[in-house]
Amino acid sequence: MKKLGILIVLLLMGTTVVAQYPQGKLVVDHLYAESLENDAGENPTRRVTIYLPPKYEKSTKPYPVIYYLHGFTWSDSLQISWDKFDKILDKAIGMGKIKPAIVVMPNQHTLYRGSFYTNSTLTGNWSDFTAIDLVNYIDNKFRTIPKRESRGIAGHSMGGSGAIKIGMLYPDVFSCVYGISPAVMGMVKGWGPSYPGYKRAQEIETREELISGYKDFDANAAVAIGRAFSPNPKNPPFYADLPYAYENDNLVVNYKTIKKWKENMPLHMAEDYVDNLKKLKALKFDWGKNEEFRYVVQGCEAFSRELEILGINHYAEEYLGKHFDKVWTDDGRALHSVLPFFDAYLEFK
Repeated sequence: MKKLGILIVLLLMGTTVVAQYPQGKLVVDHLYAESLENDAGENPTRRVTIYLPPKYEKSTKPYPVIYYLHGFTWSDSLQISWDKFDKILDKAIGMGKIKPAIVVMPNQHTLYRGSFYTNSTLTGNWSDFTAIDLVNYIDNKFRTIPKRESRGIAGHSMGGSGAIKIGMLYPDVFSCVYGISPAVMGMVKGWGPSYPGYKRAQEIETREELISGYKDFDANAAVAIGRAFSPNPKNPPFYADLPYAYENDNLVVNYKTIKKWKENMPLHMAEDYVDNLKKLKALKFDWGKNEEFRYVVQGCEAFSRELEILGINHYAEEYLGKHFDKVWTDDGRALHSVLPFFDAYLEFK
């Protein structure tokens, strides 16, 4: 019996050892960008978290780079402390899901909890920062393979639509794009007059109330999108126009604002960026079958149809999950879909 107990302990120890994967290294850096100078009080010096793969410091070879864009209300630090992205990367590399790569996570959590990865006359040029300033900085500081074929961009929710949009705008910088549950793809039904955030945003008078917790998440998102897509320095307190407003409970449709929002959403941009989309080596996006935010499903389905009409090769996939689950888990999309996608399409030499 004693020998059996020792054997069980040894087996358990062996299992533990097997489950350990070589660890990469996290580097937290800060980057000032002139492109982010603004009149809205946003800090143009941004924190950036960089994942260096195992053995990076002991080797001399260069690596491809994946730029990962976080979601609304999130940040690069939460991507590590909450989602454990670095541990998933360790596991993916250890399991052979992806060959060793550098992963860059910029912090685009703003005063209103999200930049929407957009060039804004109010808040700064976040698209340019991501695709130009950040890429140049990483290529100059780390051992990268500095060519588009070895650069990919991905993101979740706000970051998912941001990755697709930036991929469309900068196909000479990024060759592969993956959007996980992209949230702001087009002016679909879910972003129409029935969206509760528009009316609620008119009732809130301070930023502190708007961004307090998640009670007014919808209003917060609407205002943050407005500050990115349709800023208006003459419209306090949030200095943004929204596509729908209410006067004495009567709906008012702001068609000029709807046009501005469409100009910043991939679904409506696609026709004007066909040539750029065709330059991409691979484009994929997915969404959960039980997605809580129906505009995600509507936007993804509409975008896939538009890409088909335009003759753009892409992957569009529905999976059994919701907006936040089945992404960072052991059976989730990051480990089993996103990272293998980049392993298949990025150039590692």
